[in-house]
Amino acid sequence: TFTPREIVERLRLQYLAGCRVELLSMDDPYARLRPGDQGTVVAVDDIGTVHINWDNGSGLGAAYGADVIRRI
Repeated sequence: TFTPREIVERLRLQYLAGCRVELLSMDDPYARLRPGDQGTVVAVDDIGTVHINWDNGSGLGAAYGADVIRRI
């Protein structure tokens, strides 16, 4: 899926590497992650996925348009 460059740049400004985030919802029935889980942002890639090292050990990224996270 194509994410416009402007959105990717906005995500990169909002979710700087090292900032902390909380999961609000994830559109993946097989993920071990649940709302309220927290982690540290690693990077935002060119399609807008926010890569996160979750405190529970997961490395699953938050996909733009499917998953919802917020800075804490």
